[in-house]
Amino acid sequence: MILWWTYQQLRASNPQTRLQTIAKLAETHERDSVEPLLFALKDKEPEVRLAATQALAKLEDPRILPALIQQLLDPAPVVRSGLADLLGRMGGFQAIAPLTSLLQDQDESVRAAVSRNLMRLGWKPGDETERMQQVLASGNPRQWVAMGPKIIPHLVEMVRHGTPEKQMAAIQALGEMNDSQVLPAMVEVLRHSDPAQKIAALGVLEKTGNPAAYEPVERLFRDGHASVRSAALETAAHCGGQRAVGALIKALKDPSWEVRLVAVKILGRLRDAAAVDGLCGTLFDADRDVRESAIASLGKIGDTRALTVLVPLLYDPESVLRTAATAALRMIDRKWEKNPAILPLLPQVREALDHHDYWVKHSALKLFEQLGVDPATLGGTSPEPKPIQVAEHPAFAILADLLFDSDRDLRLAAAEAFGRLREKDAQPILAAAVHDEDSQVQRAALDALAALG
Repeated sequence: MILWWTYQQLRASNPQTRLQTIAKLAETHERDSVEPLLFALKDKEPEVRLAATQALAKLEDPRILPALIQQLLDPAPVVRSGLADLLGRMGGFQAIAPLTSLLQDQDESVRAAVSRNLMRLGWKPGDETERMQQVLASGNPRQWVAMGPKIIPHLVEMVRHGTPEKQMAAIQALGEMNDSQVLPAMVEVLRHSDPAQKIAALGVLEKTGNPAAYEPVERLFRDGHASVRSAALETAAHCGGQRAVGALIKALKDPSWEVRLVAVKILGRLRDAAAVDGLCGTLFDADRDVRESAIASLGKIGDTRALTVLVPLLYDPESVLRTAATAALRMIDRKWEKNPAILPLLPQVREALDHHDYWVKHSALKLFEQLGVDPATLGGTSPEPKPIQVAEHPAFAILADLLFDSDRDLRLAAAEAFGRLREKDAQPILAAAVHDEDSQVQRAALDALAALG
């Protein structure tokens, strides 16, 4: 390639032309390429300057290493970090001192590249200051933690002014350090606008369980992000214990189901009777998971005031709620069936015998059997219900649930199984399945009814 033309191409207004010229110079592996590439190191575009340094690194010439070292003063971080990697691969003790000076570079990516390549060159810190600079530049949280309390001020500064990635890493590292400096640092993070950082800091404070963190955490109960409010409730419970009960009860009415669910579960763990009324109200929550967890929490608290709201859930249309209520009632009182507070509920249970849902009727009848009460002896204007016998076959209850599952294949399989079992007591639920939205399920239910004779 004629040199004058090469220089003309390196002065072209189009950066792509200049990059293509550098690529061709790198392919020649000739000493004549060195001067044009050194010229390209002064290009106005960082991308072009970086390409020139990479091309020079492929050539063997004594002029190259000093030029690359000089280029470490390049204003573009991408060029400086790229040069650090090149010098680390090329080796040479001449590069160590210039690279060491970049451990204090303003750009984190440059500092990380310098630290990585100094280690590659076999460099060892000369004193504690250089050691601290190298560890901070490494970006390795494990190394940060190993430095002990003396690194904490540097990590706090990183939390304040680092990139989002470094801020999160510094918060996590501080969370691994048992030191009095950590608490004020995390409280400061709680005032940040970034939800992820606040949640990370709350996790650190939760781990410490320090009561001094309660009030700063409490302010986040009104945060605009549901995930932050949820995390704040968890942290408050660990730091404040029973002190958090009032706020948790208020959170049972939070607009976010996520927050309500967290509040319900924590109240169950705290086992404070003051939460019973609030949890009883949550049994009518719009979210099924919240209702199920509220039932479980009432069982853990063990207050008999919950009996009258839990008993009707024994014939709830949702099977998971029926199961949860059964367990909770046993936790509160193993002989709850004999509690006189249940008696006023019997007319309500009798009405459930006329419900259109098979499982409501079935479960209500089972409840009467548990209580040892004949529903026919109760007053009321409802027509006498036709008794629904409890099936003897152990698979009956499972198949009955599956017959109304949201999965069409499971409904079909259940209907077919009932046909093979020939259980007479399946007639009422198979009659309901005849009206299934899927024609194959309808057909299977009809065939099962026919098999019953």
